[in-house]
Amino acid sequence: MDHDQLLTDRFESNRVHLRAVAYRILGNVDDADDAVQEAWLRLASTNTDEIDNLPGWLTTVVSRICLNRLRSRQRQLTESMISSPPREDPTERSATPEEQAVLADSLGQALLIVLEMLTPAERICFVLHDTFDVPFDDIAQIVDKSSVACRQLASRARRRVRTGDDPNNDPLRQREVVNAFLIAAKTGNFEVLVSLLSHDVELTADKAAVAMGAPGHRHGAHDVASMFSGRAKGARVALLDGLAGLVWSPGETPRVAFDFTIGHGTVTRIEMIADPEVLAEILIEPLGNDHEQ
Repeated sequence: MDHDQLLTDRFESNRVHLRAVAYRILGNVDDADDAVQEAWLRLASTNTDEIDNLPGWLTTVVSRICLNRLRSRQRQLTESMISSPPREDPTERSATPEEQAVLADSLGQALLIVLEMLTPAERICFVLHDTFDVPFDDIAQIVDKSSVACRQLASRARRRVRTGDDPNNDPLRQREVVNAFLIAAKTGNFEVLVSLLSHDVELTADKAAVAMGAPGHRHGAHDVASMFSGRAKGARVALLDGLAGLVWSPGETPRVAFDFTIGHGTVTRIEMIADPEVLAEILIEPLGNDHEQ
């Protein structure tokens, strides 16, 4: 068997996996096929003697191609990321038996819509790690970030997916809860703070926030309420990729974002994000607090 045929066979043996990766990231069958084809063209022009792990190399290449395509989509948006343009419904495309096998365990259309709310880096980190068990050290090389930042991006994406897929979650209600939380924190109304928190609420902070003096972890309504009561003087309500949260922006530069997870009307988790790499991936839109309007 000649070299070209051997390379073709090795690529074809990975095609099903590569199409699954590309589809889960891009959410569109045709786009996924284009990404896989581009990966083949890159492989055909590469010295394969320098490739130790072909499946890993191909996964990395396809992921980078998908990341570029996601970023291109993002640049073309004229509205916020939540107001995504209409997309082809992959369920309306007539799939071959091979495609049905590839996509049998694929993401549902509702979840694909939720994924459109994620930034490109969040989507790559979440899909590659949670679906394909790609280590964060490997993902870091794809998105050109630290493995710690990739872990945080995946964690944030995971919570946003859960929140966006919750039929009980209402963006307006979330803003009302966050605004009430900020008012209670600034005025030191401990009882109201506790009432806005679930009994098992968690507060976490990344390493950058801890370095600024934040606690690494607190658990329970009273513990978290005591952390905020009488504080948060410089924070304000903001949309973090379209969802209500808080931001501390001294000198109009975001330094810390408070990412809220809300379920059934109460706060279930707050994450303090100060890592510059992660903050740079968040679309932050400060809002006037309702009690200030």
